[in-house]
Amino acid sequence: MDHATLATLRDRHPAWRLLASPHAPLVASFLRRVFVLPNVRTMREADLVQALEDDLFALREQLGEAAYPKRAQDYLNDWAAPDKGWLRKFYKPGTDEAQFDLTPATEKAITWLVTLTERPFVGTESRLLTLFALLEQISAGTESDPARRVQELQRKRAQLDADIARAQAGEVPLLDDTSIKERFLQFQQLARELLADFREVEHNFRQLDRSVREKIALWDGSKGELLDSIMGERDAIADSDQGRSFRAFWDFLMSSSRQEALSEHLERALALPQVIELKPEPRTRRMHHDWLEAGEHTQRTVAQLSQQLRRFLDDRVFQENRRILDLLRGIESKALALRQTALRGDVMQIDGIGADIALPLERPLFSPKARLRLEQLLPEQGDDDIDTARLFEQIVVDKARLSANIRQALRGSSQVSLHALVEEMPLRNGLAELVAYLELAHAGSGSLQDVRATVDESVQDTIRWQAHDAAGQPVQREARLPRVIFLR
Repeated sequence: MDHATLATLRDRHPAWRLLASPHAPLVASFLRRVFVLPNVRTMREADLVQALEDDLFALREQLGEAAYPKRAQDYLNDWAAPDKGWLRKFYKPGTDEAQFDLTPATEKAITWLVTLTERPFVGTESRLLTLFALLEQISAGTESDPARRVQELQRKRAQLDADIARAQAGEVPLLDDTSIKERFLQFQQLARELLADFREVEHNFRQLDRSVREKIALWDGSKGELLDSIMGERDAIADSDQGRSFRAFWDFLMSSSRQEALSEHLERALALPQVIELKPEPRTRRMHHDWLEAGEHTQRTVAQLSQQLRRFLDDRVFQENRRILDLLRGIESKALALRQTALRGDVMQIDGIGADIALPLERPLFSPKARLRLEQLLPEQGDDDIDTARLFEQIVVDKARLSANIRQALRGSSQVSLHALVEEMPLRNGLAELVAYLELAHAGSGSLQDVRATVDESVQDTIRWQAHDAAGQPVQREARLPRVIFLR
């Protein structure tokens, strides 16, 4: 943080340029209202222009026509220009309408501006407890002495036993009003910071894509070395601290049991009178859903970057093949031009590496093929009575009906497990229908374009259905498999 570094940040960093801009109140308030508060990741140009026109009209009514004289479209293009960098303007694949997204630097500036407002109170107890808990986790996670680890676990068990004994005796210590408000305000702050981190992770992946494109455009070596270099950089990001932390967060969030527990705790916290007095933001109730949507958007961005990289490499292969075809056509045209020209002297000489000698006795003799004798035998007719009707009793599983069941279950929630789906809509065709569900959940299936599926290997589900044995008696069968979750 020396003078030269700060001077460079003042001139080049978008967040500092935003804070120093004379239009900072308009930019920060508008972008926070349309992007940060509703957790909007991308917005169409027409919608964003309309929203800014409404704000400009209200401000001109208060401050006069000379306050903000330019059109909303001009302001948006100015904010997305390289010298500003407050918005990212791009085009989605297959569309010709511009899209806008907030840059990480702008969100950092808006977050800092929010901290300047007066808070209800400055809580220190919850932060101290959080710091102490983090130090305890570091100390316990790095302790390699088994004896000390056992001693610490026994101390925690004794403390839990004492708490259980007090609860059984009717002594239940509760948090006071100040502690509840302090912890909830800290939860809101950390939740907002977590949403802001997703844009920075997504920005890092886009920077990786840009550097890869530059490397491909300027590469002169072999394709294998190029791919090895690109995949090495991709693995380095995935194996970095940020990549491992994001993967662990995504695995934690994708667990349905943890999501249900988080929703239950959040509903109980929002129902407390002390929290109602704080008037929390309306989106706090679905904060974990915002995390999931932001994580899904980041995952889709990574998938799009992979597709663009593959298409970029395919274009390079097409150019190489086209160059080879041009060389071959040049050789053919020159050969046709010399077709009527009389050749003089030696045109081409090829040195033989050895003489080909074929002795007559080394040639194999002719061997006639043996003729097959066919005996005229008639098949004997057996006495077994076979029920041919079973050949027509084939089970046909209607995958369209199963897809409709999945979409119907996802109308009321953002995700549903296969176990819960089967409990609500029992299997009609037994194991064949279960296999059809698994086929729909497979990534290669195209029957569900708007539905994704994931598998939680840490949880085993038991799926049961009614069937009939060989004697026609009803029996119950079951299958144990990892938890399959369908997501919108």
